[in-house]
Amino acid sequence: MAQFQFFIIGDEILSGRRQDQHFTQGLQALQRHGHQLVGARYLPDDPAVIEAAFAATLAAGANVISFGGIGATPDDHTRAALARAAGVALSPQPEAVALIEARFGSDAYPHRIRMAEFPAGSSLIPNPVNQVAGAWFCQHALLPGFPSMAWPMLEWVLSSHFSDGELATVCSVIVPDAREGDLITLMEEWVRQYPALGFSSLPSFGNARHPSPHIEFSFSGPAEQAEAALASWCKALDARGLAWFRPAAAK
Repeated sequence: MAQFQFFIIGDEILSGRRQDQHFTQGLQALQRHGHQLVGARYLPDDPAVIEAAFAATLAAGANVISFGGIGATPDDHTRAALARAAGVALSPQPEAVALIEARFGSDAYPHRIRMAEFPAGSSLIPNPVNQVAGAWFCQHALLPGFPSMAWPMLEWVLSSHFSDGELATVCSVIVPDAREGDLITLMEEWVRQYPALGFSSLPSFGNARHPSPHIEFSFSGPAEQAEAALASWCKALDARGLAWFRPAAAK
């Protein structure tokens, strides 16, 4: 299982002029391939902000999927920002040049050809819609902002650069009419006892999982460990006289 971050770039999203679609679709793609999303940022069309974000993820060796800002207009800063953050030239990628020339002919110049400029050393991410490629550079995928292009390109990245993983098993239990404040000491004890597992306490006034007030407690990690932690947790709930049930959708 690999871990990823999303950068979703564009003033139009931050201003509300367009609604982001990449987070949900991107997350679903990662999960289909058994990978984990560990962070997501919405970034403005500000070269310095984008460069700083890339500098941090390059330094961390992170896997990043970036959506938007790789066109040829003055508000498209993603390609140049990544090059500056990496300390390499922004230069024409020969395969990308050939693709753009083949598609647009003489109309590739003087503007469209800029979309073939990527950080030196980049390889291409095929674009099945209009053949204007994205780029793969130092574990960073530069994808267009158009969903119809970005999503199949993301699938190609996950299939071509990563082996499918296995998501952590999430084991949950719902406790009706419980109060978090009464169980914090118990939660802290379980977190100490199972440090390798994820733990969550999600209170609700009622939802599709259970119509009345409740808390959903979850342990996530390797299946055997998560199930063992949850079984032990349920015994502790029994000792306190609290009713509980496993939600039907839980694994």
